[in-house]
Amino acid sequence: MPLLKRNPFGHILFLKKWLIRVLGIVSHGRYRQFNELQIEGSEILRNLPETSVLFVSNHQTYFADVAAMFHVFNAALSGRQDNIKNLGYIWNPKLNVYYVAAGETMRSGLLPKIFAYAGSVSIDRTWRNAGKNVNRQVKNSDISNIGKAIKDGWVITFPQGTTTPFKPIRRGTAHIIKTYKPVVVPIVIDGFRRSFDKKGLSIKKRNVLQSMVIKEPLDIDYENEPIADIVTKIEYAIEQHPSFLKVLSKKDAEEYMKQEEVLNKKREFWS
Repeated sequence: MPLLKRNPFGHILFLKKWLIRVLGIVSHGRYRQFNELQIEGSEILRNLPETSVLFVSNHQTYFADVAAMFHVFNAALSGRQDNIKNLGYIWNPKLNVYYVAAGETMRSGLLPKIFAYAGSVSIDRTWRNAGKNVNRQVKNSDISNIGKAIKDGWVITFPQGTTTPFKPIRRGTAHIIKTYKPVVVPIVIDGFRRSFDKKGLSIKKRNVLQSMVIKEPLDIDYENEPIADIVTKIEYAIEQHPSFLKVLSKKDAEEYMKQEEVLNKKREFWS
């Protein structure tokens, strides 16, 4: 039956469509009324293939970043040029859009579980759990699930694995890229940290100019390019390479240094 058609993760598409519609209506004002979202690169989205696309982005809140991308993606595919005006685009959303998120975050309450059904590919972090540092092996099922999502559609990932700026790119993202060979599209966001709380659910400040820049796909030699080179390429593309610290204001630089840990331990696979 058409109403019971499911995606590769067993989610009913009819239900997922209605969840995206409702969440889209509820969240739209956060980017159009309380704050203003400035967008660049909508035309790039319209030229992407239907599947096998991996978006890599810096990360500022748990949920507001992803919600904004769902709006921007669907608005662009409906013909909007760098804007999310006229919410009608959410009525027929692209259903094969996924985002990689920490399993503990997506299991932390009813609302995160609803968000998860709308498109989360939940993974167990190898370096952090319940607020504590850990060191555990990557689950093969997590890798295969990300690959399954890439083969089915578009996947959003935050390769730093944290909302803290200028943290290292985790090497696992480069391994995923070499293994599944997706089109890799960088996105740079700003203003979300100032306008929302860390979870991205509560509005912290109004009249903040948020921005989202979609860049041209990266040129990657999947067969021959070293992991380290892909990592560096992503760092520059999402403007999280340490060299970008040089152009920060004194206030922003001081805030970053306060957040920065004294030691950065090497992480296996995902680090």
